Amino acid sequence: MFKSLNKKIAAGLTATALGFSLTTFSPPVVEAAVDWGGAVGAIIGGVASYSQINQQIKTFNETEEGRTALLGQFQEKYGVNEDPVLNARLDKIMANLTEAVAKVDPSINDKPYKYFVSADKSLNAACSLGHVMMVNTGAFDYLATDDEIAAIVGHEMGHGQKDHVAKGNKKRINKLVVAQLGASAAGGSSLANVVAGVLVTNSVAHGDRKQETEADNLSWEYMLNTNYNIGACAAVMQRLAELYGEKSNSSFLNPSDHPDTGKRRDNYAKKLYEYSGKHASAEDGTVTINGKTFMTVAAANNMSSPERAYFVLGNLARAYHDGENKYDVTVYDGTVYLGGQTIVTPAAGDEDAYTLAERLSEIK
Repeated sequence: MFKSLNKKIAAGLTATALGFSLTTFSPPVVEAAVDWGGAVGAIIGGVASYSQINQQIKTFNETEEGRTALLGQFQEKYGVNEDPVLNARLDKIMANLTEAVAKVDPSINDKPYKYFVSADKSLNAACSLGHVMMVNTGAFDYLATDDEIAAIVGHEMGHGQKDHVAKGNKKRINKLVVAQLGASAAGGSSLANVVAGVLVTNSVAHGDRKQETEADNLSWEYMLNTNYNIGACAAVMQRLAELYGEKSNSSFLNPSDHPDTGKRRDNYAKKLYEYSGKHASAEDGTVTINGKTFMTVAAANNMSSPERAYFVLGNLARAYHDGENKYDVTVYDGTVYLGGQTIVTPAAGDEDAYTLAERLSEIK
């Protein structure tokens, strides 16, 4: 009987060592190297179980040995994509974001991220304990630009920097201790079943909505400190809304641990508007400057009109924030510039660069 319970408890406890995923897909289950027979005995025996389980979590989160072991478990579970192009892209993204995060939170230098491209074909990324991260092959398949990949990686790094996974585990452990104390009179096997049930129920180890919003906001802050297009944060949410629905993060899990995708996109769109000094905005593919239509963006480059419009808005927000609007609008090699800031390279279906440049000059 205890052998069976050991397996159930191991599955539940190791699920709490998981990371946060961008979407509602379940993150991987990591099998931790814990003496589960001892853990069960500790649960039956008293509150000593808290310190034993918490010590294992600390090992995963803080030691090089534990972090390396956890990385290996992720790689074994999901497979590793060795494609040199994808790995080079992720290496560059991680280097850029690590530098950006360090400007905001230098503690990243004490625990650099361990990461890999997983073979999983779903559009997802996850950050676990110990700054162990994976970015799925599917993220590269579904998203058109490295800017969007950077936006979702920044979200995961936000979870990592705020230690959301470990904090979530502590909350679950507290519930286990309470359950243990409340059920101790019922006998060891009954208590073990209660603990296993609680852990299995919480096997999808996302954060709460407050943590998800915090990670979104941190991704924005990190992106500001890079050369990536800051419109990518809203653009990737637009892509997710188109793929899975505006309320996608509340339809698969009940209760949802993420805010609705549409609300997350709108949060980023509001940030872009404010960053531009309230000069520029975008809605349904139409970009507006000072209350006047600048352009209705065509669908192109594997992006819808609304998704691509957020990239134009990102460029405009940078231009206004950095004071480039004080300078002339120019066209060079088919691209419209405001001062030294790229604004848009028209694609098939867009108005031509000179028409857009003339309009921008009039309304900027």
